[in-house]
Amino acid sequence: MKMQESPEDYLETILVLSKKLGNVRSIDVANHLGYSKPSISVAMKRLRENGFVTQDDNGYLILTASGLSIALKINERHEVLVQFLKSIGVDEETAMHDACRMEHVISDTTFEKIKQLPR
Repeated sequence: MKMQESPEDYLETILVLSKKLGNVRSIDVANHLGYSKPSISVAMKRLRENGFVTQDDNGYLILTASGLSIALKINERHEVLVQFLKSIGVDEETAMHDACRMEHVISDTTFEKIKQLPR
């Protein structure tokens, strides 16, 4: 299934923050992405309705198996693309920004070829 860019970013953010903080709430996602709490609340509701995230009694967000799968895929793409861009001389800030956009549109074939490049 092909997702939109924003839900993929939200899932990746939950993954990254869960590694960093342990437990993640909507406000953590909002603060990390610089979005309003109401916008994130609507997005998290959609992610729950589509089975990508659950929320426990304490308000913590938990990636489901399908949500985790997408988050891991996007996060791997992000990390590999940042390293690739830096290896060809792109400064870190630009590499981070560009990788964030590229990770959503690059084909699996092209991504696999980039992963095969010597590091």
